[in-house]
Amino acid sequence: MDGRVCRGGAVALESRNAKKPGGRWVNMRRYGRVFREFFRACLVEELEYRSEFFGNFIASFFGVGIALLTVHIFFYQTDRLGGWTYGEVLVLLGVFNTLRGWIDFALRPNMPRLLEHVRRGTLDYILTKPVDSMFYVSFRHLVFWRLIDVALGLGVIGYGLYVERYVPSAADVLMFFVVMTASLLLIYSLWMMLMTTSFWVVRIDDLSFIFDSFFDTARFPGSMYRGAVRFVITYVLPAVLITNTPALALLGKWSMAAVLAALAVAMLFLWASRRFWRFALRFYTGAGG
Repeated sequence: MDGRVCRGGAVALESRNAKKPGGRWVNMRRYGRVFREFFRACLVEELEYRSEFFGNFIASFFGVGIALLTVHIFFYQTDRLGGWTYGEVLVLLGVFNTLRGWIDFALRPNMPRLLEHVRRGTLDYILTKPVDSMFYVSFRHLVFWRLIDVALGLGVIGYGLYVERYVPSAADVLMFFVVMTASLLLIYSLWMMLMTTSFWVVRIDDLSFIFDSFFDTARFPGSMYRGAVRFVITYVLPAVLITNTPALALLGKWSMAAVLAALAVAMLFLWASRRFWRFALRFYTGAGG
């Protein structure tokens, strides 16, 4: 590639390398195999440092303990937080921690690297690979010990349901998994669009910090926010949708309209992130630019 990818050429190059003969099902199977290779390579690498697992477990356990203590302090003088009971907020906290575990497992190891790829021009190398570049930069690196947070989050959810004295029905559990999937897609899409701006603002190092600040607002019930903040996190950057909707689904407070709306919003943002990525590639000038 003689040192650079010309403007506009990145899109064409990426398209040629990513598209292989076969239908959509064949391509899905191919990307499934690619992800398994990523999974295997990262697992082998992480097993070399398995002595760190116990320390990481203690750190995650301590973090969840601090979060539970914070919720307990909130409810020391009140029995409701934004209209949510103690047990309901625990379920919400568990959902938040579960999602954060998945984020730290698959997204956090990759998203900040995109900035470095653009800054150093190493995206040239990725664009020459016979795999979709957006897929590659999103899932190439995995951090397995972060799945501890997923397990701890599920444990907090179970404890919250116990406190609430509520046993979810099969429909509740099904809707929970549906909207959790929608939440993960929404998180991925929002963070991907944010990091894609690095094609223009390569010297900004705190893009991930911006995402973390946004995601932290989903830790609490959306009803506790007021004014412009509530409008933004509900309708503009739907942080409330990310955690509140799965928690409500598991508590039996779901409706088919809300579930379909969550899926629609997630798919819309996923489509937008894909379009934005393809648009941004037109402005990528490579290592020589």
